Amino acid sequence: MSENKVMNRWIVVVGAILIQLCLGAIYAWSVFTKPLVEAGWTKTQTQMVFSAGLALFAIVMVIAGRMMPKVGPRKLAISGGIVLGAGYLLAGIIGGTSFWPIFICIGIIGGSGIGLAYVVPIAVGMRWFPDKKGLITGLAVAGFGFGATIWVKMAGAWGHMIENMGLSQTFIIYGIIFAIATILGGLTMVFPPKNWLPAGYTPPTAASGSAPAAGSVDYDSGAMLKTPQFYMIFLTFLFSAGAGLMSIGLMKLFPSQALEANGMDPAVASATAGTAMAVFFSLANGIGRIVWGAMSDKLGRKTSVVIMTATQGILVIMFPMMAGTKALLYLGATLVGFNFGGNFALFPTTTADTFGTKFVGQNYGWVFLAYGVGGIVGPIMGGKLGDLNNFPLAFTIAGVACLVAAVIAIATKPPKIAA
Repeated sequence: MSENKVMNRWIVVVGAILIQLCLGAIYAWSVFTKPLVEAGWTKTQTQMVFSAGLALFAIVMVIAGRMMPKVGPRKLAISGGIVLGAGYLLAGIIGGTSFWPIFICIGIIGGSGIGLAYVVPIAVGMRWFPDKKGLITGLAVAGFGFGATIWVKMAGAWGHMIENMGLSQTFIIYGIIFAIATILGGLTMVFPPKNWLPAGYTPPTAASGSAPAAGSVDYDSGAMLKTPQFYMIFLTFLFSAGAGLMSIGLMKLFPSQALEANGMDPAVASATAGTAMAVFFSLANGIGRIVWGAMSDKLGRKTSVVIMTATQGILVIMFPMMAGTKALLYLGATLVGFNFGGNFALFPTTTADTFGTKFVGQNYGWVFLAYGVGGIVGPIMGGKLGDLNNFPLAFTIAGVACLVAAVIAIATKPPKIAA
């Protein structure tokens, strides 16, 4: 079937970005942490909401991957938008500044909505762009990173929503926006016709008994879970994502404290830390998804993962030494964000290259559980050590974990095809 007889595949990319802009709301959580701490929350409690959202995101994504063949990508994406929007809407209506209602509504319900929708643009995009998996996956998930910039700044320095309307009203408005925009993007989420291929593209093949060409063999989840490669990819993602998620959770609190310790006015320190998160980290996070995805199409997925995790390890270890100086904070936030964004372009495509594209919606859900584990361990470790006034130790542990991830990535070989 020729490409011109089906819909323009770039429409899918536009819809994917729109969906991911809303799902990136979870990375904007840091803008709410300071007013919640001022309302009496502990630092650990702020990170518990973030961690719950990340955990439900990952857990529900496994379920969503299994649901997609039955309900279809369009209905799944729209359902995710409705659940995400409802979580924020309910938090605004009943939450106030109380911990448990916000924990349940934003952490549990909101995180579940993100998990329902997130895998859809990735799976659909790979089907439409088998010739550009890295680039298109990067574009599809870039909105997730850029979304944090929009929602942080609208709530803070640009829109002053928290200051002018309060937390509850901000949650309500965000809930409505997230639901409407995700539904609109979800309408574009359809798979190409069966056996459709872009013009001029020839799928890879591999000989029996050899390492497969990228994406040439399709493992279902049961077969994938029996391979050592799955667990090596899982651990690499766990350590790399966990370090980045801890950094996101602390990107407002720790630099504010470090800048104040170096003599900066508290209000200026808070604004500077907010800019580090909302502009430098978040923009670099979005750009990193596109750049690492495109680079991996040229360099290869394994080489890209090794470079990304090794450099991230060094940067995260160095970050406490950079956070107390404005220019170095911005540089550190940019570089850590850039590498963190690469996870979300490289690990879906690594999953597809290793285990095939046909079941990537299901398989990447299992791989993505690593993100959920990292989202629990990383931010809560950072919050606990922050309550003990030892943020640097948290960054050192996370950085060393990234270096271990690079070693695991080097050791990971393609699975063999059974003769």
